[in-house]
Amino acid sequence: MTANLFSADSGSAAGAANEWFTAHCDGGSRGNPGPSGYGAVVEDGAGHVVARLSEFLGIQTNNFAEYSGLLGVLRWALENNAQRLRVISDSELMVKQMQGKYAVKSPVLRPLFEEARKLSRRLEGFEMRHTLRAGNKEADQLANDAMDKGMGKVTMPQAGKPGDFAAIRQQGSAAAQDRVSVARGVSPAITRPAPQPAAKPARQILEGYVKDGVVHLLGGELPDGIFVKIVRE
Repeated sequence: MTANLFSADSGSAAGAANEWFTAHCDGGSRGNPGPSGYGAVVEDGAGHVVARLSEFLGIQTNNFAEYSGLLGVLRWALENNAQRLRVISDSELMVKQMQGKYAVKSPVLRPLFEEARKLSRRLEGFEMRHTLRAGNKEADQLANDAMDKGMGKVTMPQAGKPGDFAAIRQQGSAAAQDRVSVARGVSPAITRPAPQPAAKPARQILEGYVKDGVVHLLGGELPDGIFVKIVRE
């Protein structure tokens, strides 16, 4: 389930069916495959941010995360009556696949591609455009925040109005830990057992006697550098 972070009032997009919304989306994976997530920023026709989306995806590939970001903004658009959507992504592969210029050969990506095409056809207008990573900075940061959150590294910001985004990120509110969905495929944390103290060597009892301050053993030898305890009988 997509986490709709920092969304504006629910009515902000309703009734704007003829307006073009722009969504910058990005996805990434640390390891490819590895811990992955996506982030997206949605703006209305006037350039005002109306939603920021972020989700941790578990262990997935970069391309899986990119398509998950696209699906996230498509679902947001349909849920919020944003009937015209322009998506900007730094994944040239995904953009050209959605434009029909590249074939989708991966059996993992094929269902995501088909779902994205199906959802995009439900909109009155849909476009996709490629950009370099520098043109997707905030979406990239949200994707990395989701990965950090999913890996237990940071606390995600609390949901609020778009204008509060910078302040919320600086506060690092601990109350927002549950705002990002942790999706399927997340491995539980590994608990390492506490180190056990080294076993003490077994005690050895030797018999002997003391004469003139010198210990005389009745049998056996004592190696140099050990401690002994003499008990009177």
